[in-house]
Amino acid sequence: MAKKSTPPVTALPADESRGNEITIEQRATEGLSLGTLVRRKFFRHKVAVAALFVLGFIVLVAFTSVGTVVGGSGRLVADPETGRLAVDGFRIAGWWKYNWYESYALVNPGGAPTLTLWPFAIGEHPFGQDTTGKDIFARVMRGTQQSITVIVLVGVLSTVIGTTIGATAGYFRGKVDSLLMRGTDVILIIPLLVLGAVLGRSVGGNTIALGILLGLIAWPLLARLVRAEFLALREREFVDAARVAGAKDGRIIFRHILPNTVGVIIVNATLLMSAAILIETSLSFLGFGVKTPDISLGQIISEYQGAFNTRPWLFWWPGLFIIIIALAINFVGDGLRDAFDPRQKGMPNLRPLRKQASDLVRGWVAGSRRERDTTSLRQ
Repeated sequence: MAKKSTPPVTALPADESRGNEITIEQRATEGLSLGTLVRRKFFRHKVAVAALFVLGFIVLVAFTSVGTVVGGSGRLVADPETGRLAVDGFRIAGWWKYNWYESYALVNPGGAPTLTLWPFAIGEHPFGQDTTGKDIFARVMRGTQQSITVIVLVGVLSTVIGTTIGATAGYFRGKVDSLLMRGTDVILIIPLLVLGAVLGRSVGGNTIALGILLGLIAWPLLARLVRAEFLALREREFVDAARVAGAKDGRIIFRHILPNTVGVIIVNATLLMSAAILIETSLSFLGFGVKTPDISLGQIISEYQGAFNTRPWLFWWPGLFIIIIALAINFVGDGLRDAFDPRQKGMPNLRPLRKQASDLVRGWVAGSRRERDTTSLRQ
């Protein structure tokens, strides 16, 4: 009786196998730019995409519902045509029929919200009214406008200043690094809330001035992170090649090193923006931020803090919007971090690998059948 033998399984050489693995992993990204790869990775992060849509929806509703005011002093003045109070400046009207500074007749007892989930109805004042009849929806939307304005200003200014100082210190090192980092340490050891409270009183509660002020003092942590990235990247081979080719320092910084730190910069900028809304809220709650006749989310909570037990809806809505905006910005930052991190690779295309494994299995089964048939005939 002939001894059964296992048919040989043909395997790929080690070098060829590694080459096929590289091809499979890189096939999905072949010929794509860095921006396209980052965008694809970001849109695979479902939580970050959902947070981006939520944040965009809040911004759209806030700036279109009650309108906005451009320029002017921001104070209430008498409209010469109607005789009613109006905000000084160029007013862009919104689609909501109530504003945030006028009082209206109470619809529900105590100003309770007219919004109901079942049966669903919005009513005249969905977020309710205070005791003077002011519409809480209009006030929350205006407060959201002010908070978002502060967020954008802080994000832009702190990112520009922190990136410039960190890049300069990390690239040139020596005395320049020591001078810039010692100044950064001085600002870093002072609590941001305390420094903002001291300086915030001097700007008079103006939203744009408050955003600029916070942006001028919120950059030290980002500067240190960018400096650390530049210290590591300036020793890489591509920087030495650029120097040998005759590239000047400015070109090396902005064209060769800075693009490799974009991930760190963008992610930390989103973290600064999410912290900015909490800082602005805290300053307004303490009376050092936005002041009347304008309003912010923190100021709404501060104004109605005595009515927490009797009319809690005055706190629900501004607090809810603060939490949603902060969480949305953090989730977007998480998605950007994963998108810019080269270690976060997308799933490779496994179809060729699966087909190869399937062919090997089929070949092994067919060889086994031929071996059994040959053995039967010999018997």
